[in-house]
Amino acid sequence: MTATTAPRLTTAVTAAVTTVPRLLLVAAVLLGALFTGAAPASAHAALTGSDPKDGAVVAAAPRSVTLTFSEQVALGDDAIRVLEPSGARADTGELRDLCAGSVVKYGVALRTGLPDGTYTVAWRAVSADSHPIAGAFTFSIGAPSKTTVVLPQQEAGGGVVGVLYGIARYVSYAGFILLVGGAAFLLACWPRGAAVRPVQRLVSRGWVALTAATLALLLLRGPYTGLDFGLGSLGAVLETKTGAALVSRLLLLGAAALFVAVLFGAWTRREEEAEKKDLTFGLAIGGSVIAAGIAGTWALSEHASAGLQPGIAMPVDVLHLLAMAAWLGGLAVLLVALHREPSIERTAVRRFSRLAFGSVAVLAATGVYQSWRQVGSWTALTGTAYGRLLLVKVGLVAVLVAVAWASRRWTQRLAETAPAEAEAEAEAWESAEPAKVAEPAKVAEPAGAGEPADGAEPVGAGEPADGPDEVTGERAAQLARQEAALAAARRKRERDADPERAGLRRSVLAEAGVAVALLAVTTVLTTTEPGRTEQEAGRAQSASSTAVPDRPVDLTLPFDTGGRGGKGTVRLSLAPGRSGTNALHVFVDGANGRPLDVPELKVSFTLDAQRIGPLPVTPDRVAAGHYSSERLQIPMPGEWTIKITVRTSEFDQTTLDKNVKIG
Repeated sequence: MTATTAPRLTTAVTAAVTTVPRLLLVAAVLLGALFTGAAPASAHAALTGSDPKDGAVVAAAPRSVTLTFSEQVALGDDAIRVLEPSGARADTGELRDLCAGSVVKYGVALRTGLPDGTYTVAWRAVSADSHPIAGAFTFSIGAPSKTTVVLPQQEAGGGVVGVLYGIARYVSYAGFILLVGGAAFLLACWPRGAAVRPVQRLVSRGWVALTAATLALLLLRGPYTGLDFGLGSLGAVLETKTGAALVSRLLLLGAAALFVAVLFGAWTRREEEAEKKDLTFGLAIGGSVIAAGIAGTWALSEHASAGLQPGIAMPVDVLHLLAMAAWLGGLAVLLVALHREPSIERTAVRRFSRLAFGSVAVLAATGVYQSWRQVGSWTALTGTAYGRLLLVKVGLVAVLVAVAWASRRWTQRLAETAPAEAEAEAEAWESAEPAKVAEPAKVAEPAGAGEPADGAEPVGAGEPADGPDEVTGERAAQLARQEAALAAARRKRERDADPERAGLRRSVLAEAGVAVALLAVTTVLTTTEPGRTEQEAGRAQSASSTAVPDRPVDLTLPFDTGGRGGKGTVRLSLAPGRSGTNALHVFVDGANGRPLDVPELKVSFTLDAQRIGPLPVTPDRVAAGHYSSERLQIPMPGEWTIKITVRTSEFDQTTLDKNVKIG
C-alpha cells in the first residue's frame, strides 16, 4: 500500500457515505420509495356475496350454493364444501363455473331431501395474486339448529408450511438483491472488484440463495394452497400461473449462472481494453434482460398482475424490483469492500453514488403509485392490518435515516482528520514487508564447516537424506502462510488506521442491519391483504348484511280509503323480528276502535339495498279484524320496506308503507 492510497481511500469512502444518507433522506420525504416494499401488492380476492346469504334462513332447501368473489380466483377439488348439521356432506362435489363478464361466481349443487337445520359452507381458493384465501359461513333451512361441524382454526397459508413458505420468499428476495445488485455494482461502478474473492462469494451466494429458495417455493406451493404434498400436487402447481412463473425463474437462473461464470472468468481475465469493452457491453445487455426477466416472474404472477390497473402495475413492479436490487445490492458490495478490500477506488464509490441516486428516484416514483394503489385512503392506513404494517415500515425507515445521519457525522470526521500518522505507518509497513516475506538468511559457517574430518565418516553417511523437493515444499507452504498472515494484518491495519474509520464501518453495518429488518417487514407486507381491498370487501359485506339486534316489529298506521267506513287503523306485529321464520299478525280497527273485517288485506316486504322483493304475503283471517301468517320467511337482515294494502269496498283501497330494520 503506497502513501497515496490512504487519502484516496478516505476520500472515496467519504463520498460514498456522504451521498447515501442524502439519498435516504430523499426516500424518507417521498415515503413511497420504501414504504411499499420489494414487491408491491395490489389486491387479494375477497368473498363479496353468496346465495344463500350468511345467516339466512330459507323455507326450502336450495338447489345449489353460489359464491361471488371480487376478482378471479382458482378453485380446486373440494374447494366449496356444504356440510349438514351432523357434519355429513350436503353437496354433490361438482364445482360449477358461473362466471359471466366481470362477475366471478362459482357454485356447487346440493343433494335432494336435505333435512332442516343449520348448514355450514366452507371454501378455499387462490386469488389472482397467488395468495390462498379461505372462509366459512352458515345458513339454515326451516329454522336454525345446533351443528356438530368444527372448522379448522388455521388460516389459509398458515401453520408450519406457511412459515417455511414465508422464509423462502424472504430468501428469494435477498438472493435477487445480492445477485442483481452485486453484478450491477461490478459492471457499472467497480470492474476491478470482480477479481476480489469476497465479492465473488457474495454474488455467487446470491445466485445460490435465489435458486434454492425458488425450488423450495415450488415444492411448498401445493401444501401452501391447501393441496397434499406429493407429485400430484406438484403437477397441479405447474399448471397454475404461479407454478409457470417459478419454473421460468429457474430457467432464467440457469442463464444467470452462465452470466456469473463469464463475469468472474473471461471478463475478469480480459486485459485488452477494446475486447473488454465489447464484452462489458454484452454482459450489460444480457444481464439486464436476465434481471428484468427474473423480476417479471414476480410481477406477472403475484400482486401486480391483479386488481387495479394491472397493465401499468406490472412494468412498474419490475422497475421497482430492479431499482431496489441495484441500490441495496450495491450497498452490500460496498460494505464487503470496506471490510475486506479497503483499497476500493474513489471513482468506483462516486459511480455507485450516481447509481444509487437514480435507483432512489425510480423507487420514489414507483412507490408513490403503488402506495395509492394499495392503500387508497387515510382510514385504511390505520384501520387495516396492511396499513399498520406500513406504519411499522415508516418507523424502520426513520431509524435508517437516523443511522445514516450518524454515518454522515463519522464521514465528516474522516474528512477533517485523515491523519498523516496513519499514512506514514502504512508506508513503513509496505516497505518492511519484503524483508519479512523474503527467505530467511543463512547463518555464516566457519571455514571448513560441514566438511568431514580426515578419515572420519560424514555425519549421516549411509542414511537417506531428506529430498530437496520435500524441503522446498515445506518452505513454500511456510512462506505462503506468512504472506497470508501479513496480508490479513495489513488489511486490518488499513481498516483500523483511526477510530473514526472504525466508527464509520460500524455505522454502515448498522444500516445494513436495519435494511435486513426492513426487507423482513416487506416480505410480510407482500402476503397481507392491502388496505384498499380489505375496506372494499368490508363495505360490500356491510351492504349485504345490515344486521340489527333481534326485536319484534310493531307498527300502527292510520288509513283512509276515501269511501264510506274507509277510515281506521292497522296494527302490524312481526316476531321475533329477525331473519328467518317470523310470525306476522295484522289487526284492522275501524274509526270507532272496534275490529273491522275488510274484503282484502295484503302485505309485502322489499329490501331495496339488495334488490330483494317485493315479497308478497296474504295473511289468513283468524278472527274479526285479525289476520296472520305464522311462517313468514325474512331471507336476511336489513332495512326493509313494509307495504300494507287495505281494501274496504269494491272500489276503495289504499296502500301504506313504512321502513323498518329487521335484525
